[in-house]
Amino acid sequence: MQLGFVTAILPELSLADVAQFAGETGYDCIEVMCWPVSKAERRYAGVTHIDVTDFTSAQADAVRKTMSAAGVQISALGYYPNPLTPSGEESEVAVAHLRKVIQAAAQLGLSTVNTFIGRDWTKSVADNWPRMLEVWQPLVKFAEGHNIRIGIEHCPMFFSKDEWPGGKNLATSPAIWRRMFADVGSANLGLNYDPSHMIWQQMDYVRPLREFKDRLFHVHAKDVRIDRERLDDVGILAHPSEYHTPKLPGLGDVNWGQFFSALTDTGYDGPVCVEVEDRAYEGSLAARMASLVQSHTYLRNFIPRRR
Repeated sequence: MQLGFVTAILPELSLADVAQFAGETGYDCIEVMCWPVSKAERRYAGVTHIDVTDFTSAQADAVRKTMSAAGVQISALGYYPNPLTPSGEESEVAVAHLRKVIQAAAQLGLSTVNTFIGRDWTKSVADNWPRMLEVWQPLVKFAEGHNIRIGIEHCPMFFSKDEWPGGKNLATSPAIWRRMFADVGSANLGLNYDPSHMIWQQMDYVRPLREFKDRLFHVHAKDVRIDRERLDDVGILAHPSEYHTPKLPGLGDVNWGQFFSALTDTGYDGPVCVEVEDRAYEGSLAARMASLVQSHTYLRNFIPRRR
C-alpha cells in the first residue's frame, strides 16, 4: 500500500509546494484536487491544485516533472460535486468538468478519478435511480474509453437540516452499492472507501471490505468520534453533526488495526490517503500541516514505507 493525503486541506499551496511537503514528510502519494477555478461553496471544495479546464500535453509533462522532483506519486485526481443535483444547469457543469478530470487523468497516465455519485436530496433512492443511470452509464462508458476507473466516495453529504435524511450523495450503503454496480454494469465503477462514513451511520466498516474487495479502487483514512451521551439525548434521527465529529486517524472510533488487518486480507495494495476534516487542526496552515505530519506518524504503524 501507499500512504498519501488529500490535497484539499492545503488550498493556499501550489501543487509543487504540496508535493514537496508530502515528500519531505514521508508520504508516498497525494490525491490531487481538480475543482474548476471558482469560489468554494462548502468546506474542502473548490480547491484546484491541477486546473484541467483546458489541459494540454505540455501541462501534463509539467505535472509529471513536479511530482518526480518531489519523489511523490499522484494516487488519483479528485473532484466531488453533485452530478445529480436538481438544478439541471449545475448538473451539466459538474458532469462536463468530471469528463475533463477523466481526460486529464488519462493524459497523466493515472488509473483513478474519485468523486461522488450525487443525489437529488428531495427525492427517495428509488426516484433518483432512473436519473442516476441516465447520467452515470455514459460517464462510466466515457471513463472506460480512457482506461480510467471511477472511485465513488460514500459520504452521505449532509450539510443542513433541510437535506436530512436524503443528503447529496446516493451511494451511502452496501445495499445501494450492490444495486448500483449491477445496474451500471461496468467494472470501472468502484469505491473510494472511507470507514468513518460507516461508523456514524451505525454500520460495520470492516465487513464491506470483504464483499467489495474487487471494487476497492482507493481508500480514505479519516476517523470519527461518536458522542454517545449526545446521541442518547438527540437520537439517530437528529442531524448527524449533532452527535459525530470527524477526527484525525487514531483520535476517533475506528479500530485501525482491525481495519488494516481486513484490508490487507482482501489483497488491496493501493493508496490510502489521509483526509483531514478535523476542525481542531484547522486554525492555521501550520496546524493543518502538523495534522498531516501526525497522521503520517500514526498510520506508518500499519503501512510501512517501501524501500
